[in-house]
Order: sequence, then C-alpha cells, then structure tokens
Amino acid sequence: MSDHITILDGAQGTLLWQEAEKNGIAKASVWTYNLTHPELVEKVCREYAAAGSEIICANTFGANRLTVERESSASVTEVVTAAVCAAKAALQGTGVRVALDIGPLPVLTEPYGDLEEDETEEIFDEIVQAGAKAGADCIFLETFMQLEMLLGALRAAKKSGLPVFCSMSFEASGRTLFGVRVEDMLEEVEPMEPAAVGMNCSLGPDLALPVIREFAEKTELPLFFKPNAGMPVIGEDGKASYQITAEEFSREAALALETGRIAYLGGCCGTDPEFIRSLKNLTR
Repeated sequence: MSDHITILDGAQGTLLWQEAEKNGIAKASVWTYNLTHPELVEKVCREYAAAGSEIICANTFGANRLTVERESSASVTEVVTAAVCAAKAALQGTGVRVALDIGPLPVLTEPYGDLEEDETEEIFDEIVQAGAKAGADCIFLETFMQLEMLLGALRAAKKSGLPVFCSMSFEASGRTLFGVRVEDMLEEVEPMEPAAVGMNCSLGPDLALPVIREFAEKTELPLFFKPNAGMPVIGEDGKASYQITAEEFSREAALALETGRIAYLGGCCGTDPEFIRSLKNLTR
C-alpha cells in the first residue's frame, strides 16, 4: 500500500443544489453559485474538510468558455477566481489543499467533432491561468472520455507548473465511451509526467475494481481512484438516487487499496461527507 493515501472529496454539485433548496435559492448551474452565493460553496468545502478531505476541488467543473458565455454575463476568469477564492477562504488554516477542477467541454474535439486542437487548448488555458493566479494548489482533470480532449487539457495544465492529476471515466468494459483503453491513455499521458493517473465517475467501486487494477499493472505512476456511489436509480421525479451506503462504499474501495498503488482516494457522483469520513477511517 502507498505510504500515505491522500483523501479527496466527494460530489459537490448535488450538495450545492441541496443547500440552495434549503435556503430558497433557485437551482442553477453550480458554478454560478461562486458569484451569487459563495457562502454555499464555502459551507460544502468546510464539510468535506471536517470529514477528512486533504484536497478539495474548487467549484469549477464545467466552468469553461463555451458554457459560461452561454449561461452568464460573467467571464470564465471571474467564475474560476471566485471559486478558488471561496474554497481558500473556507479552508484557511486547515492545511487542506485546493484543486482547480476541470472537466470535459460540452462539445467534441476533432476527429469526433469540430473543435480543433488549438482552440481546445486555448479554452482550457483560460481556465488554468485563472485558477493558478487565484492560488489553486493543483489541477484535477476529471471525467474525460475523449483522449484528444484530455490531452488538450493536460497540455494547458502543465504550463502552470502545478501538479496535474489525470482521470478518465471508464465503463465496465474497461473502455471509455469513445473506446479509450487504459493503455491508450497511459501511452499518451505518461510522457507528460502527471502527478497521478486513474479513473473517476461512471462506476461504483466494485465495477471499477478491474479498471484500477489494470492501471496498477501498467504504470508506475501514483493512482487516482474516485468512483461513484454505485449505479444511480432514477425516480419518478427524474432525480438520481444511489442505494449504496458509505460503509458499503468504503468496504468495496478497500479492495482497490489491496493493489498497494492507490495514492489518492475519494468519491464522485452520489458520495457526500459521510462517504469521505468512512474512507478516512478506512485508511487510518
């Protein structure tokens, strides 16, 4: 097992929407709360820190030019700066690090879509520059399914000089929705020396186990493991719920730790501070 397993956070968007609903605030794209209700963002950060998270994502997932310009009059720089500043304010004095969280764009890059390589990198570069200037400690590239898009984000992120973590979202088949295999990802990203590689989202820890084991077999890089709380069940109201408990999640995640290679451990969709607290107890 790794000498130290750094505990990450869990889902943020669902918690922010829950807090908004409790406070009579309209549901909106979660990154808008950085500007309109930073107190909600700070509250979620404090809850994850209290649960044991050692790195917490700024509320920047999805805050790219293509989305922000469509939904807001604010700039990407304003949104990202506000997110990092809210997280830093909430975590001041705790020693918890803040990650600039970057996800895929809402359009596809070549060869599957029309977005060219240079423009892809330029869009990510805008996010990276704002986050680095605001004081982010590291960068998470999460939930990517298209390798070309991940590489554009990675090239932009590496310019910052900050540690960069690369994660893709794999299906139970061991491939992303675009057919990317673990070995395909590693072949492209290893030469760029990310701080860690791995997987997040899509699968619960049980179904994700073969994928993270494949990472352990095929790379010497530290591994990043942030699965969902099982598969979602969609209710009549259209909302997703997750049936797995925090204790079940950590028991299943423990099997991944047996690889001895997991260095960064957290949760994705369906997880909350209770899940993180359970993971923290698992690694004590």
